[in-house]
Amino acid sequence: MIGDPWYQSASGTGATTHRVTAMSFDLKELTDHDHSEECPVCRAQNIVQSALLPAASAWEATDELPRFSVALQGAAELLGVMLEGGISREDIESALGQLLDDIELRTAEDKALGGPTMGSA
Repeated sequence: MIGDPWYQSASGTGATTHRVTAMSFDLKELTDHDHSEECPVCRAQNIVQSALLPAASAWEATDELPRFSVALQGAAELLGVMLEGGISREDIESALGQLLDDIELRTAEDKALGGPTMGSA
């Protein structure tokens, strides 16, 4: 597992990250969803919104880092793991562009309805 890009120890934190299995390398499966309870894309979005966004904000505040610094660096490092895993930069950029388009649309819809939901960052 040492050669695996997800097997690494976070320096100075004592935390270790392990990837158990590769779920999918088809990026369409990671961006297109049916909004059902079983949808892995919806479940991943829920995890990010309920756990990762508040954690990133808390780390920035606790460590007196500039706003969005953990989000930007974290996103870049996670995308780097995808590159190391053999996914092309072009495929990643295409999927990321689609996700950003979806976020912009959702943000516009939230504003039209009176603002984002509680707890969103």
